[in-house]
Amino acid sequence: MKSVMKMSLLAATVAFAVGCQQEDAKVEQTNQAAEKAEAAFANEDDKAAYAIGASLAQYLNANLEQQAEIGLELDKEVVLQGVQDVFKGESKLTDEQAQAALQSLDQRVTKLAQQQAKEKAEAAIADGEKYRSEFAQKEGVKETESGLLYKVDSMGDGEKPSAEDTVVVHYKGTLTDGTQFDSSYDRGEPATFPLNRVIPGWTEGVQLMPVGSKFTFVVPPELAYGDQDTASIPANSTLVFDVELLEIKDDAKKDSASEG
Repeated sequence: MKSVMKMSLLAATVAFAVGCQQEDAKVEQTNQAAEKAEAAFANEDDKAAYAIGASLAQYLNANLEQQAEIGLELDKEVVLQGVQDVFKGESKLTDEQAQAALQSLDQRVTKLAQQQAKEKAEAAIADGEKYRSEFAQKEGVKETESGLLYKVDSMGDGEKPSAEDTVVVHYKGTLTDGTQFDSSYDRGEPATFPLNRVIPGWTEGVQLMPVGSKFTFVVPPELAYGDQDTASIPANSTLVFDVELLEIKDDAKKDSASEG
């Protein structure tokens, strides 16, 4: 056992030493690259000029990548050719022609983006209906008149909040495919908010929870964000929330009022 322990310690020491050497090598390479970059410019003006070109390239590349995401592929080499031709004073387009081409591009980008958003919204509606139908069949699931589905994961014994109360909760929000778009757990602290300033599904659902409870809510789009389309939540999405009600902030005020 002792020999095994010694070998383990030796292996750990070697691994640590190798790791340190690799890290030192990376730092050295970074420093060498920085020194090489400094030496590549004759003066500060050249460095600034290069920085302008690099910044322009980053901006153009980001735009081309965004357009590629909606199915519009523009040749980077042709973009570069346009920059070079203008610098040479040999542009193949007049100012009017270039403006017309950009306006046409903007219209195409808008049309493609709208079509993509429409397709995502239609898919979200179908996925949401299927998910809600399956969730509703699970044991213990209840549905309110508004269409909100919920399941009691654990029931607390505290007070229930009203719509005018401010509550403290831990929660996780996902799409029906399990993609997480928000989580107070990941942020490391609970969220505090007035119940009348959140989506209708939350306003209604959290009022069903005694303090100390954990519920799962399945919120149809009309009780969530409806046809609003965001980067993380497509339009018409059904949302799934795991919610833990920790505290009602207004409880102290109620107690004071009752004592008075």
